[in-house]
Formats: sequence, structure tokens, C-alpha cells
Amino acid sequence: MDTENALPTGAQWITRFLEARGVRRVAGIPGGAVLPLYRALADAGIDHVLTRHEQGAAFVAQGMARVSGRAAVCIATSGPGLTNLLTALADAHADSVPLVAIVGQVPLALRGTNAFQEVDTTALVESISKSCIAIRDAAGLPEWMHEAFRIAESGRPGPVVIELPKDLQTAPVPNIDTSPRTPATPAVSLDGELLNQAATMIDRARQPLLYLGGGCRGAYEHARQLAERSDIPVATTLMALGALPHGHPLALGMLGQHGARSTNHAINECDLLIAVGARFDDRVTGRADTFAPRARVIHIDIDPREHGKIRRPELALEADAGEALAGLAARATIVERNSWRARIETLRAQDRTHPAAPAGQLAPQDLIRACAAALGPDTIVTTDVGQHQMWVAQHYPFARPDRWFTSSGLGTMGFGLPAAIGAALAEPDSRVLCVSGDGSLLMNAQELATLAERGLDVKIVVMDNGGLGLVRQQQALFYEQRYSASGYARTTDLCALARAYGVTAIDLDGEAEPEAALVKALTARGPVLVRAPIDPDARVLPMVPAGASNTEPVDYDAVSELVESC
Repeated sequence: MDTENALPTGAQWITRFLEARGVRRVAGIPGGAVLPLYRALADAGIDHVLTRHEQGAAFVAQGMARVSGRAAVCIATSGPGLTNLLTALADAHADSVPLVAIVGQVPLALRGTNAFQEVDTTALVESISKSCIAIRDAAGLPEWMHEAFRIAESGRPGPVVIELPKDLQTAPVPNIDTSPRTPATPAVSLDGELLNQAATMIDRARQPLLYLGGGCRGAYEHARQLAERSDIPVATTLMALGALPHGHPLALGMLGQHGARSTNHAINECDLLIAVGARFDDRVTGRADTFAPRARVIHIDIDPREHGKIRRPELALEADAGEALAGLAARATIVERNSWRARIETLRAQDRTHPAAPAGQLAPQDLIRACAAALGPDTIVTTDVGQHQMWVAQHYPFARPDRWFTSSGLGTMGFGLPAAIGAALAEPDSRVLCVSGDGSLLMNAQELATLAERGLDVKIVVMDNGGLGLVRQQQALFYEQRYSASGYARTTDLCALARAYGVTAIDLDGEAEPEAALVKALTARGPVLVRAPIDPDARVLPMVPAGASNTEPVDYDAVSELVESC
């Protein structure tokens, strides 16, 4: 056989294509339906990260994609391999993360026969991905692979699933060029006239406010230019924290359900709301008909389906956030809005401070600040979902949004650890901090083995309250203190668990100087887990009850009263 001139198999072509695109690392777990692809990977110059669960593989890929801004790759076998990916795919779809998931499928001849480990891929992923590409012809494989990455990275990014039958992985394919192509879909052209109208609206506003969402993560420098040029305060969603650095005089921080009272009241009083790369999510708006009631709205988003979905704007602009913000910054008038700034400072003076922690413990807020002080502004921070996530959002002094990764739209417990692993793989010279809760960590604790195996410089700080803290908080405040299934009857020794997987662990419980012990652990090299006990009755406040206006939060002053009335 003339092996030198033989056509590559589908699996070989895929690995060559990934190498040509600059994909140096993929995450996954092998299984029967993808073993030909894994055979090709064995001969390729691609590092394979063997996770302990397919969900972990997709979250590792998310971590890599969120750092690089490019589509990352995960691989799973058919059947349960695919179904284990679903949560992480839905998470990437909600947060617009570019991802390409290559999943195996039974051979073409067995499709539709309920064969071993056969599921209907398209039916499962249709609503949680940008596209599902079911390969049915080896000759078409090259075109569809190019198309998958184009779709994942263009416009509003998101996950794309490639269903790859086992027999097509061993079939010969045309030796088509593997080098990346210029996207066939042109970028959205900026409407200069609409941009001029938006600039005029900004110039005429007395109390304008920028509302920045996740679509601004790569455009934060332009957002700062516009804010500083036109003296516009900036509120951000959870995903856009750091768009203006913490402490910047125009930075209002996070708005919405757990946003500062001052931020939500500023939204309530603004006369022009400039929403960029944001979806008017219910966690942001609270009761939608009371959100920014006095404001005209400019809504800038690359996805026109978002325009008018929740709030009808006076001006809608389909555009890339960076281009639109740069255009506005160039057009907007240099002004000083002293009375508006003074009003903002008056509102800030009314914000409440958190209560002290029990003796021998760090208050969650102080724990977060101590982590930030020890690690510095360039640290990549991931979280899971729950009280700890909101404490980080409220109190970590983010300097830029592209160092901050959390599950925002879907709110997935178990995101933080594998995403931190992916971030550390993408930037091995950067420090990575994962802040988690005991409930969240246990969702994907098996990835501690992946972390130990790789020896990555990831620090995990676990706030341990012996249960599901945010569930307990809501049960205390809104469900008559009926604590149903929110506390563990038997808690887990998280330090022993980490050590069993090969990760160094320390427990702040009983430490004479917990902050000093924390700093020592955070500044050591290699993976370390820090258990930080917190009071099960600690609250993350303010908190806007579901269905309420953002100007009607439960705050520290109201908690005792509300709990006592139950």
C-alpha cells in the first residue's frame, strides 16, 4: 500500500485541521465511538487533557475559550458521553462562549436502530447550541469542520456540536487544505447614522448611565474611553465586572438582584440608559416594568434578537460592542456632569456595611478581600454558583473583566474548578483562583484528580457552611425558615478529599491567625485547597426578592425584621 500518497482518514484529517488552526490542547474522555479519533490524536502534536467526567471536559474547554477568546475543543463518545456534556454546553450557550464539541456516534448503518450508546444528538442539543452539525458523508467532513469553527466564533459566539459517526472517522477524505479560512460571513457593518443619533442622545442627557453586559468583555477599554470622555457612570452585569476597575470614580459595580442599593437607585434615576452587550436578564432588571422607568434606552448588541425582547429601546443598534463603543467615544462631547456625579455619591453614602463574622472566622467579604490582596490584580478568578459567587462579585476588586469567569446565564454549580483548570492550561504563567462553596465543589470534585495530575498553580478557596447556602438564605427570608434539603446531615472532610486526590489542603478552622494562613497557602506554588468555615446564617445582601423592583431589596437593616416575622 502506498501510505505516502494515501488519503487521510477522517480522524487524521481532523487532527491535522486542529493543528493548523493552532489548537494545541483538547479536553475529553475516550469511548468506543471516538476511538479512531483518539488513535489519530496519539500521532498528533495535540495535548489531550483527560478529565474525570465529560462535563468537566467541556468546562475545561470553556476555561480555555474564555481566556483566549477562541473556540476551544472537547471530545466525548456517543450516548452517555454526549449526555454528560449537555449541562456545560447549555452553560456555554447562555454565556456566549465559543466551543466546538466533537461527539461520537454509532456507524451510519446503525443509525436509528437504538444501537448501543445511540442517542439523537440533534434533538438533545438543538436548543442549547448555536448549531449541531451531523456529518453524514466523509467527503463533506472538511467543509463542515471549517464551518463549525466559523459558526462558533462569529457574531455572538457559542457552542457548536459535531456529530461524527465512527465509520466516517476511518473513511478516507479528500486531502483538502486544513489552514484556517477567512470567515465567509461578513462582520456586521456599523450604521454611522444610528451612531450619530446615539451620540446626540448622550450629549443631551443630564443623567446618562452605561449598562454593560458580557458582550463588552473584549471591549472594556472603549467603554472606559466613552465613560471618561462623557462623564457617564457605569453599571455592569455579573459577567462584565471590571469593565471599569474597582475604585474608578465612575464605576458603580454590579446592578440587579445582588447589586448595591446605590447602583440600582442610580439606574432608577437615570434619564438615558445605554445598554451594550446586555440582555436585560431578569436577575438584572428585577420587575421589568419598574426598571429604569425614567430612561430612554439605547440598546447596542450584535444579536438583533435581543433588541426589544424585554425592553423596547428608543434606538437599537446591531453592532459589535467594541466598534460601537469606539465610535461613540469618538463622537461624544467632552462634558462634566457634576450634579449627576454628586447625586451618585449621595446614593453611595447610603449603602450598608456587612456585619462582623463569629470569633475565629473571617467574614466572607473579608475573606474575598484578603484573597485579592494576596494574589494581585492579574489573577484569573473563577467561581461556582451560590453565595460565594455573589460575595466575590460584590467585593473582589476586579481591574478588568477578562480575568473573571463565572457561570452567569445558566448558574451552574460545578463550573468553577474545571473552568479554573482550563484557564490555567491556557495561561500557565498566571495565577488562578477558584472560589467555591462546599455544595458546588462536590458537583465536580473528581476534577481535583485532573488538577493534581497536571500540577497547575490553581488555588481553591472553599467557603464551607455545611450545605447549600443560597438555598438556605432564600428559605430563611422567603419560605418561613423551613430548611428543606439545604443542609447536609453528614458533611464531607474537604481537606481529606483534596489530599486523597493529590492536592495540598489546609483548614482555616482553628488557625490562630486565619488570614496569615490563607496568604501562605495562596502564595505557595502548585495546587492548594483552602477550607474556610463560614456561618450557615451568613447572608449575601442586598437581595431583591423575585418579582420585586430593584429599589425594594432586602438589606441588612431589614433581615432581622423579616426573619422575626416568619
